[in-house]
Amino acid sequence: MILRTRGCRWRRCAICGYPSEGALASAEDLTVQFRAATRDLSSEDRVVKIYTSGSFLDPEEVPESVRAHIIDALAASGVEKLVFESRPEYITRELVEASVAKIRTEVAIGLETSSDLVRDHSIRKGFTFADYREAAEAVRSGGGSVKTYLLLKPPFLSEASAIADALRSARDAAPHSDVISLNLTNIQRGTPLERMWLVGDYQPPWLWSAVEVLKGVSSLPIISDPVAAGTRRGPRNCGRCDDAVAKAIREHALTQDPGVFEDLSCSCLAAWEKVLELEDLAFGSLLRSDSRGL
Repeated sequence: MILRTRGCRWRRCAICGYPSEGALASAEDLTVQFRAATRDLSSEDRVVKIYTSGSFLDPEEVPESVRAHIIDALAASGVEKLVFESRPEYITRELVEASVAKIRTEVAIGLETSSDLVRDHSIRKGFTFADYREAAEAVRSGGGSVKTYLLLKPPFLSEASAIADALRSARDAAPHSDVISLNLTNIQRGTPLERMWLVGDYQPPWLWSAVEVLKGVSSLPIISDPVAAGTRRGPRNCGRCDDAVAKAIREHALTQDPGVFEDLSCSCLAAWEKVLELEDLAFGSLLRSDSRGL
């Protein structure tokens, strides 16, 4: 369920176009949206995910009275689990405990990378790994579970560096997470990243890179849904294998079986391997590959 709120208060991330989608919304507005979204809720709906393009725990975005109403209503309807997102600064043990007392709760945190350097300068998230770790501890001590979002290929990282960063970040986040969600960078409108992309200074990650990361993480569940896969603004390979690789990535999210990748093959795999080998030698210049249609 997506609630259209005023959106994230931070509004400075280089990759995020969600702030332009927000709108001022009163407590009454949000309550009406919630009622409309749950009008057809059935006994088969066991898990509800709420997205606000910001932080569900930010009282300026979702007033406390609305949040309490939503949690109470979902619990009363028989929903077994609630998933919502929040930046670390709004997460407290008390807020998590209040939710967990009514319904099993998972809090998703957009860490993106365990590197403070990359998160601060490439993404501009505005918090540190220590902030994330403290928030994750608050969630767990309050009885909730933690979903950690990682970003594959932030700006200014080569393809090989992006893979290494994602694998390192998964390893660093694992002790504080119950599940990791690998988000593949796509080009959102009105962002600094879009401006880089338009002048040829950035390309979204290869789908092969996502497969490499997913195969390399086995310490806890890792899921991925490659949004906009195969499009100019999304993660892609050569065009011929995009659908098959994206389908395998989504199947892996359900099964956690790396065997779904074993039969994947395409002539562009060699081009991707060459990019990993040579891109860091190009001193930051993007390599062009005819096999990828660049």
